[in-house]
Amino acid sequence: MNYPSKFIENAIEEISKLPGIGKKSALRLALHLLKADESKTMALSKALIDLRTKTTYCRRCHNISDDELCQICTSVNRDEQMICVVQDTRDVLAIENTAQYQGHYHVLGGIISPIAGIGPNDLNIDTLIKRISENGQVKEIILALSPTMEGDTTAFYLQKKLTEFNLQISTIARGIPIGGDLEYADEITLGRSIASRTRSDLQ
Repeated sequence: MNYPSKFIENAIEEISKLPGIGKKSALRLALHLLKADESKTMALSKALIDLRTKTTYCRRCHNISDDELCQICTSVNRDEQMICVVQDTRDVLAIENTAQYQGHYHVLGGIISPIAGIGPNDLNIDTLIKRISENGQVKEIILALSPTMEGDTTAFYLQKKLTEFNLQISTIARGIPIGGDLEYADEITLGRSIASRTRSDLQ
């Protein structure tokens, strides 16, 4: 397609690189931004720049944060005896939306996947072990990983690593479809899975 401006073409090229957005959608978005008040386009640009340059990760749980420690880790209303282990921040957001969990989190940053070349050393597992070792208040670890082969492999590996600690290890109930991703589960199903979590057999 021939565009009337190289600036439009460049904008479409960059926007279309976003997940789920094709060239036609990118064209509509680019034209919308062009026609909108300049202040709105500049506000979007600033928000994206701030997202990229100012967003950091919590040094304790690895969740996305504005500060050294995230809001969940610094909250006095969270139960420090429970840590829910998840794959990434999207899962934290999904579980928080259920309003069924009031403990803390630990974001692995992925799951074990030999096919993708991701092993235990590529995940935030060592910091989880260190966190449990240094915090004597932790009583329960909830493994809230997607019920896929990779998720089950990661959960099994973590269970083996955590056997040295006197902890209750739970997994979320299988209300989540086998092979599904946590972030796509509806809030009611996910909430019930957290509330109805089952104790792991490897203890």
